[in-house]
Amino acid sequence: MHRPPDIGTIGNMKERERIVVTGMGAVTPVGIGTEEYWKGLISGVCGIGRISAFDASDLAVQIAGEVRDFRPEDHMPAKLIHDTDAFTQYALAAAREALEDAARGADGAGTGSGKTGTLPAAADRCGIVMGTAMSGIDTIAATQEILTNAVHKNVGPRFVPRILGNIAAGQIAIRYGMTGPSFTISTACASGGDAILMGAMQLLAGEADMMLAVGADSTLCPLVIYSLANARALSRENDRPELACRPFDASAKGFVMGEGGGALVLETESKARARGARIYAVLAGWANNNDAYHVTAPSEDGAGAAACMRRALERADMTPDRIGYINAHGTGAPKSDLAEVRAMEAVFGDCRPAISSTKAVTGHMMGGGGITEAIACIKAIQTGVIPANRNLEEAIADLDFVTETRKDQKVRAAMTNAFGFGGQNSTIIFTDADQQIREEKK
Repeated sequence: MHRPPDIGTIGNMKERERIVVTGMGAVTPVGIGTEEYWKGLISGVCGIGRISAFDASDLAVQIAGEVRDFRPEDHMPAKLIHDTDAFTQYALAAAREALEDAARGADGAGTGSGKTGTLPAAADRCGIVMGTAMSGIDTIAATQEILTNAVHKNVGPRFVPRILGNIAAGQIAIRYGMTGPSFTISTACASGGDAILMGAMQLLAGEADMMLAVGADSTLCPLVIYSLANARALSRENDRPELACRPFDASAKGFVMGEGGGALVLETESKARARGARIYAVLAGWANNNDAYHVTAPSEDGAGAAACMRRALERADMTPDRIGYINAHGTGAPKSDLAEVRAMEAVFGDCRPAISSTKAVTGHMMGGGGITEAIACIKAIQTGVIPANRNLEEAIADLDFVTETRKDQKVRAAMTNAFGFGGQNSTIIFTDADQQIREEKK
């Protein structure tokens, strides 16, 4: 019988078991697969270009971070491709990579179980948390356009299952036989980060032995672009797309949309070590809160974001000086960037963690960004390499922004922020698993 821990043990890092990352998967504008994504981030590749998925020549905004060269047939059966929206396909591909990664174990040998042999625990003890900001908006927009212009008003029977946010989690569960907890979170652009923390909470509550945290979105359609462009949120620098997204730069004029997906396999440390899993990092801290200020704008002083970061540090039982790297939310939207800067200044004071936003090369991947940017933190811890904040020439604050192609620096702990419309704030902290073990042995 699986007995949940006393709820009183969940809040403090010293009193609860650690949550670890044992698998990763990524589908991004700078690379498909975790290693290709990471190579893209640290080699100066830019995934932002002119939109090719449809004719955007009549739009005010004609640029985006598209996932290029993605072949869904490499990741799923033909029928599944026909039945799913792009955001679900990205989620499925990232989930597949993460689950296969986790099932290989520390020595490269298989440790999996379940319907496809890729589950690291019994099927009823494997759960999913899916994070998505706009789920099947692309299918919704395309279907309405067809319906409006067609002589015969016919909508396919798969329309509703293609657009529902929880269908991505459902499709993953069906494919791998996962019968444990299943949640879908939609907290705007904080959705990916919140999927991670919800997964951790399920593990600590004893509801599962493995949680797959997934984030994905594909919002590159005229309907969304028109709306955000009219809100003056998007950069309109169509003639130089590689320079259009400039997080934390004084000349920034808005964010650039992106798409893609990411996935992390989370387990309790004891379960992971018992099955011989490869442990990439410890999920040391997390927090979620709300600005309660404005539907689209952050609080100008960054108070909500600052409180979120402090709560994540408290949960991790860490002081600010221990954070070596912050993968900032940094979208290139001036008000949002300034609020995040003020929040980081308030929390970190004289501490000088390296800071970068990888959105300058991926675009704003929304639900997918919260997970893939977490992966960037984990890879920074693993490799001692910090990806750059590209296109930053005149910083809006005196912080330690990484402005070259990359920075070589040992990182023991890294933080990632994901903020969204509605005042949503999410902060996640990862640490070097081996470092924590060494400290405990002293």
